[in-house]
Amino acid sequence: MPTPPIIVIKKKGGHGGHHGGAWKVAYADFVTAMMALFIVLWLMNSSKPIQVAVSGYFKDPSGTGAKTGSSLSGTGEGLQVTKQDMAKLKEELQESIQKIADLNKLKKNIEMTVTSEGLRIELLESDKGTFFDSGSSTLNKSGQEIVTLLAAELGKLPNHISVEGHTDAKPYTGKTSYGNWELSTDRANAARRLMQQSGLRLDQVSQVRGFADQRLRNLKDPLDPANRRISIIVQYINNHADEEKPLAEGVKGPGEGKPSAAVAKVEPETAGKKP
Repeated sequence: MPTPPIIVIKKKGGHGGHHGGAWKVAYADFVTAMMALFIVLWLMNSSKPIQVAVSGYFKDPSGTGAKTGSSLSGTGEGLQVTKQDMAKLKEELQESIQKIADLNKLKKNIEMTVTSEGLRIELLESDKGTFFDSGSSTLNKSGQEIVTLLAAELGKLPNHISVEGHTDAKPYTGKTSYGNWELSTDRANAARRLMQQSGLRLDQVSQVRGFADQRLRNLKDPLDPANRRISIIVQYINNHADEEKPLAEGVKGPGEGKPSAAVAKVEPETAGKKP
């Protein structure tokens, strides 16, 4: 009889039972935890206004745009910036300036004080023309560097900014139809233009004001170069009603012994330019 064929049956080892989707849940938890960690690290390095705005969202996530943190448009609108916050901002700006070696020599020409209006940053001229050349409304290299630095830092804040220009009592010797009033306003406007190009929001500047020699810093010496200065004021939030009052009633700033000021609204880019 013929030999029957030999049939070899090979069995492949099977996998275990189906694992299900438990690993997906664990992975999702891990990703969520990492995201939370990075958010916390970002908040720790952010400015105080941002921290308060984010905190406001978690306190009232269903709020409207007028409440802090409830939406992008509401961020900062309900934020109250105290004098303590302004003092901290002053320290942070001073530290930023000190980190730039080229600007370290200009520290004596940059003064910051907390007033009833907000944080006042003064860029003081010297007899050599620290930020503007004599009789010019164009920022020189040092002026461009410090204004650009300030714009990058102040652009992170929800606060409005006002810019002031001041001159000394020396009559302007240029054009007969152009004097200290025009020069002070043009210098303030030049600083405003560069700041908006370097970090400030387009709606962040509320006023550009020129005072000529009506608010001298040094009343005893009207020709002191320090009287020629640009003042950048970081205003408190919700202080729009007092925008035209540099200081509260009964509080006087440096050289505020004279009335009146030339107030120039924010102008187009071509404003203030001369041939």
